[in-house]
Amino acid sequence: MSKETEKQRWQRNFADLLQELRVAQTGVQILFAFLLTLPFSAGFDDTTQFQRDVYIVALLAAAGATAMIISPVAFHRALFRQGRKPELVRFAHRMASGGLGFMLVAMVSSVLLITDFVLARPVAFLLSGIAGLWFLTFWIFLPFARRNWGEDDIDDDEDPSGLNQG
Repeated sequence: MSKETEKQRWQRNFADLLQELRVAQTGVQILFAFLLTLPFSAGFDDTTQFQRDVYIVALLAAAGATAMIISPVAFHRALFRQGRKPELVRFAHRMASGGLGFMLVAMVSSVLLITDFVLARPVAFLLSGIAGLWFLTFWIFLPFARRNWGEDDIDDDEDPSGLNQG
C-alpha cells in the first residue's frame, strides 16, 4: 500500500471537512429557519422581554453559525484551481470551529427560549445549562479527551509480539 502524497492528504482533509460541514450545515439551517418563522407564529406576542432578548441571541448566533459553516464554499470558489488547498483547509477548519461555537450558543439559547416559555425560569436555566454541558461534552470534552485515540495501536508492519524491538 503506498503512502499518500502531501497534495493527496490536503485533498482528503478538505473532503473530510466538507462532509463534516454538510452535517453541521443541515442542523444550523433547520434551527435558523425555525427561528426566522417564530416571530410570525401565534403566541410570540405573549413572550416576555427576556424571552425576546434570548430569541435575538439565538437568531444572531444561528446566523453567525450559518455564515461561518457555509463560508468555506465561498472561499473554495475564490481559490479554485490556484493550488492553495492547505490554506483552504486551515481556513475551513477555523470557520467550522467558529461555526460550531455559534451553533452551541444558538442551540442553548433556543432551549432557554422554549423552556422559559413553558416552564418556570429557574427550571429553564437548569435545563439550558444541562443542554449546554451536553453539547460541550460531545463537541469539546470527549473529542479532546480522545485526541490521541489510536496512537498506541500497532501498525500493520510492526511485530505485534514486541520481540523484535532494538
